[in-house]
Amino acid sequence: MKLILSFVAAFIFFFQSDLETLRNSYAKANESNTNTEKFIETADKQSGSDPVTLGYKAAAKIMEAKIAKGNRKALVKTGATSLEGIIKNNPNTAELRLIRLSVQENIPKIVGYRGSLKDDKAFLLNNYSKQNSALKNYIKRFAMQSKTITEAERATLK
Repeated sequence: MKLILSFVAAFIFFFQSDLETLRNSYAKANESNTNTEKFIETADKQSGSDPVTLGYKAAAKIMEAKIAKGNRKALVKTGATSLEGIIKNNPNTAELRLIRLSVQENIPKIVGYRGSLKDDKAFLLNNYSKQNSALKNYIKRFAMQSKTITEAERATLK
């Protein structure tokens, strides 16, 4: 029995560390093209099929358009379609909403992928208290640099 519990605990910690790696890499991805490339590589290496990991993979596809020489429109369309599908199937997952909010904040307006900014912001603010401490910290870090979340709204994240 102890052996089974050890394997389960190891699996959970392994998955959690992969998620933390994705989060940290994603948070730095917009700082430079090198960081964008590192995030894309990190996302590509992930073998998880959970919705959040798939959300980061979709975001990586969208961000790949930033550094690609050609075919940018197809990369954005593929990534956005994938992200929208994942969120449609998991509408109450705060981290997916955070991913979409950050993508839509940072994508050029001309692309036209900005339709969920208000909804995602409202969802995150309304459901913040229900998240685990790691995700709360991640949301707070995002909110501090967000163009969409106001100073008054930031103050409510405790």
